[in-house]
Amino acid sequence: MKNILEVSNLKKVFKKANGESHVAVNGISFELKEGEIFSFLGPNGAGKSTTINMVTTQLSPTSGTIKVDGEDIKVDPINARTKIGIVAQHNNLDRGLTAKENLIYHGRYFGLSKEESEKRAASLLKDFGLYEWQDDYVKSFSGGMAQRLKIARAIMHKPAILFLDEPTTGLDPGYRDILWEHVLRLNKENKTTVFLTTHYMEEPERFSDRVAIYNKGEIKAIGTIDELRKQIPSESLIYLKVDQVTDIFTKQLNKLNSIKEIKVVDDKNYVIYPTKSKEALTEILHIFDNSVTQLENIQLSSTTLDDIFIHLTAKEGEK
Repeated sequence: MKNILEVSNLKKVFKKANGESHVAVNGISFELKEGEIFSFLGPNGAGKSTTINMVTTQLSPTSGTIKVDGEDIKVDPINARTKIGIVAQHNNLDRGLTAKENLIYHGRYFGLSKEESEKRAASLLKDFGLYEWQDDYVKSFSGGMAQRLKIARAIMHKPAILFLDEPTTGLDPGYRDILWEHVLRLNKENKTTVFLTTHYMEEPERFSDRVAIYNKGEIKAIGTIDELRKQIPSESLIYLKVDQVTDIFTKQLNKLNSIKEIKVVDDKNYVIYPTKSKEALTEILHIFDNSVTQLENIQLSSTTLDDIFIHLTAKEGEK
């Protein structure tokens, strides 16, 4: 199966107002196969949207190469754009056009005939619950309506690669299902490759062929979910919530032989990787008998994509 997207040593450096440099994307490399569903997961501000903007020709990289269907996008960016569909985080619809006009204009721009554009626009407007408002200007749309129209527009020309940047944010479950129905149909029937960013971890866990965990401008891990799961230190995890994470309490946890590794998620939460789950739970609870730190919640669970994500992006404890 051929590579539809190849990214090599991609880097983006921004200059701050004070003259300092900020490395948003730090020399990443990856490739996408034709027909693959690929999830690119990372915390807010990690550089995911910057990466998408570069590989979709909307932002020039500081260095590195990007090839779409074997061709460097610098050589022919217009040709590259014909193979790309984008659902961006921000509202980039034409507010001076109606919903139907937005879709038809997009279809015509990418080579669809007038008849085909009108037919496909009508079908998508019905599917996404917008047909009643097809002649209304986009400036009057709610956030959820605009998001649905952005999705419909992105798939109008049946692109070779579909970039979905937080596509289901603001959508109710019904329209999330409709989105994935269309995406999976394009993926199966047209071999459309899908590049997804999302904070709904059940989506990549359910649909993705491969997942990349991305943080602070770098890819921390890439592979199938089963491959990534092998990077977790233990098969079960303990989620521990306290009133306040402190160095003293963290050191107390680190003294327990039943704990293999500790991650500090934020100022109230730990993820603990035990060697022996029941023993670790008992020993952790004993710590609170003589500690000023107060327990708010403790939970034992088997590993999920959420756990993989936290393990690869959270701060290290001392252990």
